[in-house]
Amino acid sequence: MTVVAKFRGFDLPARLLMVNQFGINLGFYMLMPYLAGYLAGPLGLAAWAVGLVLGVRNFSQQGMFLLGGTLADRLGYKPLIVGGCLLRTGGFALLVFATTLPGLLIASAATGFAGALFNPAVRAYLAADAGERRVEAFALFNVFYQAGILAGPLVGLALMAWDFRITAGSAAAVFAALTVAQLLALPAHRAETATPRTSVLQDWRTVAANRRFVAFAAAMIGSYVLSFQVYLALPLQAGYIDRARAQAITSAVFVISGVVAVAGQLRITSWLRTRWPTGRCLVIGMSLLAASFLPLMIVPTPRRFGTTVAIAALLATAVLLAIGTAAVFPFEMDTVVSLADGRLVATHYGFYSTVVGIGILLGNLGTGALVGAARAAGVDWAVWVGLTTIGAFAALALHRLDRSQPGQAATAGTDHPNTAIGREPHQIKPPASR
Repeated sequence: MTVVAKFRGFDLPARLLMVNQFGINLGFYMLMPYLAGYLAGPLGLAAWAVGLVLGVRNFSQQGMFLLGGTLADRLGYKPLIVGGCLLRTGGFALLVFATTLPGLLIASAATGFAGALFNPAVRAYLAADAGERRVEAFALFNVFYQAGILAGPLVGLALMAWDFRITAGSAAAVFAALTVAQLLALPAHRAETATPRTSVLQDWRTVAANRRFVAFAAAMIGSYVLSFQVYLALPLQAGYIDRARAQAITSAVFVISGVVAVAGQLRITSWLRTRWPTGRCLVIGMSLLAASFLPLMIVPTPRRFGTTVAIAALLATAVLLAIGTAAVFPFEMDTVVSLADGRLVATHYGFYSTVVGIGILLGNLGTGALVGAARAAGVDWAVWVGLTTIGAFAALALHRLDRSQPGQAATAGTDHPNTAIGREPHQIKPPASR
């Protein structure tokens, strides 16, 4: 079945959320890849100031996901989606005019916190609306997600031919349009919780006490650390292979990754679903992510086989990472709902995103240090062995979770032949209109 046919098979809220996610990534990626160059170039900020602005954006999003998810469960999904899009509109609009560090920090913080507001709400709303078709919905959602990542930098590059401020203004216009569209067309829903009078701290304790969910989140850090290497280790490897063509090689990595995800997501998900239960699909996807670095393990430098072969190995790794990420994502999102027992779903998504965000930070620090140390010692292959090892341990952890009996979680579940990491798939209770 084609993407269009699949898309038409979902009702209006799900379709709006998918298009909304394309717009979110389009607006974000048409601006953010060029922000550092604008700060260091035309604005003339010092390197530490550029790092501070980018760091504030990342922290205000990754560090606030739990708060955003909690607010979504308490206030409803739609207000957080609309509010997040509106806040990002303001953040990007401020980048058009801000030239001082305080103004840039405010814009950066607003842009990041906006993501913390709408990301958990979008995923929880889509899961609630899709019901038993969650895996299928998240597979199609990822097609729109990756298409936005693919199109955004290309649109931004064209706009940068005029001026960064035009790019920032255009990105703000995208989010303004999304705000209006979600406000007018997205039905208002609110998540129902088992204990609506509990405090925020009680909700957080409930999530943290769900040991099976916490173990799953910890295991999935490996997936995010490995898939994030498209932004870190692979561009560094491109410069190492051929510094003169590093930008072109890196662009090819991103284009190939996006095309594979957009073209192959539905086929990959369908192929896995017809053969294995969700838990096994996650293990297979994680194993594929771990194996993605084998080409670079075999050809870690251009010295032995030449530059062309080294570039081919790099692109092969990018393809395998894209396939592995596509294999994991829909089942991962479905598993979060299953382990949440359909309660406090946005809070669980927020907690989950916070955990993997911390994992990405630590993983990137470790990867960067390993790249430098390995090259200094002349053992370039060690970088890829280290990343493969991370993936192998993560796959083993998921395998053990899949085989083990459900432990004491927030709400008891039962075994089922199509369980997500050993838990019976649960549906979110129908949201109540507000």
